[in-house]
Amino acid sequence: MSNKNELAIQAMNNGELEKAVTLLYEAIEENPEDPIAYTNVGNLLAQAGEVKQAIAYFEKAIELDETQATAYFGAGNAFFELEQYKDAAEMYQNAIQKGLDQSDVHFMIGQCFVMQDAMRLALPFFQRAVELNEEDTEARFQYALCLAKEGAVEVALPHFEKVVEEDPDHADAWFNLGVSYAYQEDITKAISCFDRALAIQPDHLLAGNGKKQMEQAMNNND
Repeated sequence: MSNKNELAIQAMNNGELEKAVTLLYEAIEENPEDPIAYTNVGNLLAQAGEVKQAIAYFEKAIELDETQATAYFGAGNAFFELEQYKDAAEMYQNAIQKGLDQSDVHFMIGQCFVMQDAMRLALPFFQRAVELNEEDTEARFQYALCLAKEGAVEVALPHFEKVVEEDPDHADAWFNLGVSYAYQEDITKAISCFDRALAIQPDHLLAGNGKKQMEQAMNNND
């Protein structure tokens, strides 16, 4: 039975979705109490865009085994897709409590709070995501963004610097690094960062506006 689950996952990875579906439904038929098969069907349905159906399978997996951390995570992703951010955050929290204490899960909880404009609540989750995976550039960017929006610009600045070091084409990170330097009244560095953002994304309106403001400030200082 677990063999069919494994074969189904291989088929999924190879893009053979119909074969994977067949194998998983066979696994469920042979053992209707197997939570892993339900979780895998949920993942497959979510991948195919059948998000609401996917949730029903994740919930069935959880009903059969409430320690099924990956089912909570899958359900969290499905709720996030449906823009039900409170439900998503709750599922992600359950996934962590059941042992899936991974960077991705903390990152997604942070995203749930960002979508609800609750930066302060998002902050510790992005921080934890970065602690668990130092190389997660996007988590670091979101962490720095939350810090900056909460007024901790000095703390955010080195994180923005690390993001552009790891991903030199991250236009938004260059823009926010420019804003951080502008707060510190380092006009030259701010303009340089806005220029980098505009070189990557010429229609970056915020960077264009920031550059104009810095140039005006420079002219006023002369």
